[in-house]
Amino acid sequence: MSEPLRVGVFGAGGKVGATVCAAMVEDPALELVAAVDPRAAGQTIGGIEVAPTPQAMFDSGVQVAVDFTVLDAARTNVAWCALHGVHAVVGTTGFTAADLDSFREAFTRSNCVVAPNFAIGAVLMMRFAELAAPYFQTAEIIEFHHDAKVDAPSGTAVRTAERMAAASDDWNDDPTKHEVYPGARGGLGPAGIRVHAVRMHGMFAHQEVVLGTAGQTLVIRHDTFDRDCYMPGVVLACQRIADHPGLTVGLDSFLGL
Repeated sequence: MSEPLRVGVFGAGGKVGATVCAAMVEDPALELVAAVDPRAAGQTIGGIEVAPTPQAMFDSGVQVAVDFTVLDAARTNVAWCALHGVHAVVGTTGFTAADLDSFREAFTRSNCVVAPNFAIGAVLMMRFAELAAPYFQTAEIIEFHHDAKVDAPSGTAVRTAERMAAASDDWNDDPTKHEVYPGARGGLGPAGIRVHAVRMHGMFAHQEVVLGTAGQTLVIRHDTFDRDCYMPGVVLACQRIADHPGLTVGLDSFLGL
């Protein structure tokens, strides 16, 4: 039996990071050996003392590092992984095209996956929407998140719109001539697909893709209710990252989609 993969977690003191640490501890194919978070340094999470710098990753011989932090920190963390030949599993969102290009260039000794959503149901939702797009003339995306989320629309909604637009650019024009409340029709995404962002106390993360054509509509919806929803995808990414050279965007290929 092979030795467990040695995993470190950036942002371990955050809510998602702590959940990732617990998932690493629970999976027999993975071993949590480092936890990094300058805001939580000295705390114990998953049986590991949280360190303030990535030096703890280096000292413990980490093979895979998971990042659920914030954009500026993630850029630094991902660059550190590339420099030190550590595989990176990244759930932080908001990277630009230039960021992704820099990751493609940097990851020559190790691999990196950046996914807007690690919930397997969300990955399937995006794929289903992409498959449906060529058969409909109108489509809108509505995403719902908790009221602590500061960016809009979500990375999942952005990625969904991009994939649908790549699958079809033949969408009907918006008939709206006047918005009583400016912005009522949502944000204008690629190929004219409208994206609406709801921020609501009591929600976690949810998305609907509504497609319409003559005499029918199709609604594709995915709901998540807590952070555990991401863990099967994160565990899968950690286990299979070595088999996906360079940069991978999205979890689709890890699922064989």
